[in-house]
Amino acid sequence: MSFPELGFYGLAGHAADPRALLDEVREAEQIGLGSVFLSERFNYKDAAVLSGAAAASTTTLGIATAATNHNTRHALVTATMATTLHRMTRGRFALGLGRGFDALFDVMGVPRITNAQLRDAIAVQRRLWRGERFDHDGPSGKYPYLFLMDDEIGEDIPVLMVAIGPKALALAGEIADAVVLHTFMTDEAVARAVAAARAGAEAAGRDPAGLRVWACTAVVEDSLPHDVVLKKTVGRLATYLQGYGDLLVRINDWDPADLRRFREDPLVAGFSGAFDAAASADQLQYLAEKVVPPAWLDCAITGSAQSCAQQVADSFSATGVDSVILHGSTPAQLAPVVAAYAEVRDTGRPDLPANPGRMS
Repeated sequence: MSFPELGFYGLAGHAADPRALLDEVREAEQIGLGSVFLSERFNYKDAAVLSGAAAASTTTLGIATAATNHNTRHALVTATMATTLHRMTRGRFALGLGRGFDALFDVMGVPRITNAQLRDAIAVQRRLWRGERFDHDGPSGKYPYLFLMDDEIGEDIPVLMVAIGPKALALAGEIADAVVLHTFMTDEAVARAVAAARAGAEAAGRDPAGLRVWACTAVVEDSLPHDVVLKKTVGRLATYLQGYGDLLVRINDWDPADLRRFREDPLVAGFSGAFDAAASADQLQYLAEKVVPPAWLDCAITGSAQSCAQQVADSFSATGVDSVILHGSTPAQLAPVVAAYAEVRDTGRPDLPANPGRMS
């Protein structure tokens, strides 16, 4: 069986061997996962290379960057990457873009990304994919002359946006084909995000039902070693809280006082590095028991394979999303959950396309 409504992130966590992706995508196809999402890090996780590897190793799996940034490649380079992957996969690829991190862009010496830049950059990409030749001067850059060097260019490539805040979600509804939400959001926060994105589509005169919305939910089956479970739940949430805790607290309507206590804890205040990469099992256990509110950790899907599968199946009606990324675990770790999902899946679910950026 194939479940196009389910996806996973390739090279989950701080994977050090990019070649592991080859086995991951093959196993994902075998167990029925519908799409692989590929994040980007400036080490050995180049989104274009990983997407090409996934394309060459699979025949049915949807593939999306989720996300890369428009400001780290020239517009023509990004357009070339997308058209190459579009043709290589026979239409299974979606270009996923996001806002990224201001502090990193400051260090790199590239402009911080704004919503105006994203709107402009996506418009430029679509013009290039249509085969247009043009000069451009807009928020995303000034280009004397842009064109893809082929008279046969005329590609229809979906654009996916990774979005968290209400303005970014409304923009995604306005200009994107699909949107990926953040991990560790409550059901209520996910439902609000879905509503905001679809409202953005409606305000732009688009069909709100035509926007594909992906929840991104940590799914960690409890037969995994306890230290692995801690890293994929407590460690990952604590890392997010280190980086942009205020945003997560705001979108989830959590108590800011709990975030303040987290930051003031001696372990957190004195910790160097990301918790999901550098913390010991004892440190993560301490965070779970003494620092991170249990309700915050409840945003992850945990338990037996059967329980995880039922929670995934229930999340569609609870939140209104179209698809779910089973985040934080590899296809091998997710295999029992996917097998159990086959038993509880709603047989009336719509038949979604393989491309994660399309609804039909």
